Amino acid sequence: MPLRTGTSLTPRYGSRVSNEPVRIVGSVLVHNEDVFVERAIRNVADVCDRIYAFDHRSADRTWDILSTLAGELDQLEVRRITRASESHRPLERYAGTPTWVLGVDGDELFDPSALARLRNELLAGGHADVFRLKGHVLNCEALDEQSSTAEGYMAPPSRPVTKLFNLAAVDSWPGASERLHDGRPEFRSGYGWESLRYLYDRGWDDDPLRCLHVCFLRRSSLDDTARPRVNLNESGNYDRSARGAVKRLLRTRRSPAVDWKRSWYARGERMTVDAASFLQEVA
Repeated sequence: MPLRTGTSLTPRYGSRVSNEPVRIVGSVLVHNEDVFVERAIRNVADVCDRIYAFDHRSADRTWDILSTLAGELDQLEVRRITRASESHRPLERYAGTPTWVLGVDGDELFDPSALARLRNELLAGGHADVFRLKGHVLNCEALDEQSSTAEGYMAPPSRPVTKLFNLAAVDSWPGASERLHDGRPEFRSGYGWESLRYLYDRGWDDDPLRCLHVCFLRRSSLDDTARPRVNLNESGNYDRSARGAVKRLLRTRRSPAVDWKRSWYARGERMTVDAASFLQEVA
């Protein structure tokens, strides 16, 4: 599938970029996410020139869903992986190029129409002066598809998450434990982890990066109840080495995931929003 192109970037990005067009790449990392994963991917499909979806040891229908979607969406490439660090490697090739990477989890539903507005901004060279963009996130405790409403806690004041990374800001980014995490990014002059912009300053209705984070809902057909989960890079499950074994041991001695997830994601007043634009029809 040919890449959709936008405005060429100016030389401020450095010698490796020159007149390359801007592209948007989606990066999806999932583990047992068969409840929402199809909608999560469909909601970003029209704004991404390429999507890499990585299934990390799923035991439910997640891989079957990804495989079916790959047969339908030309820009989607799916892979099964045994280490979460494998999800970052395909992104390393984009370092130093005018590429924005959109991180998508299996419990994150973006607003497709809002993302389309943001795509136009990025293709026109917008936000090229920052490394990261953050937007509104509603951490959902309830999602009613019949009434098209979602209830939960807004970020801010809850902990916001980074969703878009400008890879033109780095010359290289090796060593990440999973896609778009940590590692050893070599930043270009004027950029760094602190180089970010908060799009939620525009307000929920006007935020083009707004997202429903269904972290408190049942995400897999294998789940008995709805409960928050530990992230792969924090649990040690992604790493089968001795280091991973230590992480898993320490994890059993800490508070359950629900405790620290709530401390991050359940702050402030519980809110209800119109979720119609997030709930596209899926097959």
